[in-house]
Amino acid sequence: MTVCILGAGAFGTALAVALSDRHDVRLWGREGAALREMAQSRRSPRLPDVTLGDRVTVTADAKTALQGADFILSAIPLQATHAALSELVPLFAGQPLIGCSKGVDLKTGLGGYSVLRSVYKQGPSGLLTGPSFAVDIAGGLPTALTLAAEAQEDVSAWQAALSTETLRLYTSSDPVGAELGGALKNVIAIACGATIGAGLGQSARAALITRGQAEIIRYAVKLGAQPETLAGLSGFGDLCLTCTSSKSRNYQFGLALGQGQVFDNAVTVEGRATALALLPIMERLEIDMPITKAVAGLCSGRITVSQALAALMARPLRKEI
Repeated sequence: MTVCILGAGAFGTALAVALSDRHDVRLWGREGAALREMAQSRRSPRLPDVTLGDRVTVTADAKTALQGADFILSAIPLQATHAALSELVPLFAGQPLIGCSKGVDLKTGLGGYSVLRSVYKQGPSGLLTGPSFAVDIAGGLPTALTLAAEAQEDVSAWQAALSTETLRLYTSSDPVGAELGGALKNVIAIACGATIGAGLGQSARAALITRGQAEIIRYAVKLGAQPETLAGLSGFGDLCLTCTSSKSRNYQFGLALGQGQVFDNAVTVEGRATALALLPIMERLEIDMPITKAVAGLCSGRITVSQALAALMARPLRKEI
């Protein structure tokens, strides 16, 4: 079986390493010179301690990558996914397309799975998401993820094909819940990083994680998600990991905000775009999301960390729900 992975960043490369234990893998990206260097050295600058196996082919030629592939996995950053897939879809041959990117598109307000469905209508689509870091997957550390699609017969077959000895996949028939859990947790991670960076303590972070989970459920259910999905790997599991680990780019970004430091703009921080994308949607749908609103203010520079904290602490007292 052959798997094509679109996007040769850290996560796409990690998936290539993991899946090459069972399948031939073609790893595609746009940067020709960098990919030629990867193909020759068998190493990625994003994962310098990981060696690509013989079953991984690295290429910038989309036709070569896609021809004869049984599965297509898209690990392209979400804000670039719609444009990239619009170019690549004519080369597809009806294979299952599985999204692996998290976030909410700034232009359309769509999550990872919904972006795929808006572009690719010739074949089945799904979403692979959950608590995971690229370095852990590539290093062969045990990882559990959610594989979600509307058709259960499809996702069960994909589960059998794509699970490995160290990558355990659980199925879900709620891709909307899975995409929103994976997207919104990045926003809460920024808030948690800012809290720790500002020296506000572990107790404050625990409160943010808990109340952030309430916001995620409130928003996702309004958009048609199943609440139990948000209690699983793609919801609470991913939230816990991202909000507590320094490996998380979103947490690191929040940490820099809290410490008043400049963050490297070359590093993808999906939670920043997600917070800004959510702001008009939650206002239009009248969904109460104070943490998300505060993070959007921080990311746009409209408020400071101390102002965000003051706004949250000044909210009317209420019953916990």
